[in-house]
Amino acid sequence: MRLMKSVVPVALALLCSAVAHAQPSVSVYNWTDYIGETTLADFTAKTSVKVIYDVFDSNETLEGKLLAGRTGYDVVVPSNHFLARQVKAGAFLKLDREQLPNWKNLDPKLLTLLEKNDPGNAHSVPYLWGTNGIGYNVDKIKQVLGVDHIDSWAVMFEPENLKKLSQCGVSMMDSADEVYPAILNYMGMDPRSEKVEDYKKAEAKLLTIRPYITYFHSSKYVSDLANGDICIAFGYSGDVFQAANRAKEAKNGVNIAYAIPKEGSNLWFDLLAIPADAGNPKQAYEFINYLLDPEVIAKVSATVGYANPNPAAKPFMDAELVNNPEVYPPQAVLDKLYISTTPTPEIMRLMTRSWSKVKSNK
Repeated sequence: MRLMKSVVPVALALLCSAVAHAQPSVSVYNWTDYIGETTLADFTAKTSVKVIYDVFDSNETLEGKLLAGRTGYDVVVPSNHFLARQVKAGAFLKLDREQLPNWKNLDPKLLTLLEKNDPGNAHSVPYLWGTNGIGYNVDKIKQVLGVDHIDSWAVMFEPENLKKLSQCGVSMMDSADEVYPAILNYMGMDPRSEKVEDYKKAEAKLLTIRPYITYFHSSKYVSDLANGDICIAFGYSGDVFQAANRAKEAKNGVNIAYAIPKEGSNLWFDLLAIPADAGNPKQAYEFINYLLDPEVIAKVSATVGYANPNPAAKPFMDAELVNNPEVYPPQAVLDKLYISTTPTPEIMRLMTRSWSKVKSNK
């Protein structure tokens, strides 16, 4: 009995010691290929906070987790046009700015712009921004279409063009909320339309090109462009730059370019937010504040090829990236871009049904 009495306190002491010395952690849910090469390791080295990191490739996937509750994550990365609905649903914590001293580094003009989705920037922190456009294999496009460069959505949205390109591989983003605004805008309609008839017209147009689409995916096209397995993709700007860089590093002779079509396209922002059910909010603030450090976010942009909202980061960035008009578009191009808004539930359901019809080609 005396032995048992002495063992129990020792066991409890050891357990308490283990708990006290357990490494703190932060669970992050981010887009695929959307962080610097050493960002996570550098953060852990600086803070001793372990990063548990998972990825997704569509806003729909993230939103499904957020609205279902119990995400299991401390930091997530929604896009601006999904954010308003998620905020309204109570998916995020209201930010405590005192825990984000690096907030001062953010571009005030950009913050004002984002208040349309998050009044007062109360629930989100801008992370990176970019455009949607066309990634293409320069040599194969010239071989098939006889042009040196692409400047119009007509290459993607007109069947006579896509039929020719189907011989070398066509990728379409698997996201209704990305594709429908683009084709509505191309057809001369409001990319933020709330009219059912507009979506029916867009669906009819998409069905004309459906036979020539090799596959629908929101991240696979990066490696396939880089490897020369496809010749054209509807994609995110930075993803296409990653594909181009991978091809250069592989020295495989594949020349990838990106185009913001002259008809205009989507200007989007991805944001950092803390889910309402976050188990480690303290570590979440640490992680977000770390990403607001100019040198840290500069390295992220260098890896992923996307613009960041931190003017103080530019001195730490490669001039080639900062001066690239496809990364930081000039005002004349920005004037042609649109910012998507949160569709009504009715329009969202309509897009989802229509998208399923397009993908199944029925």
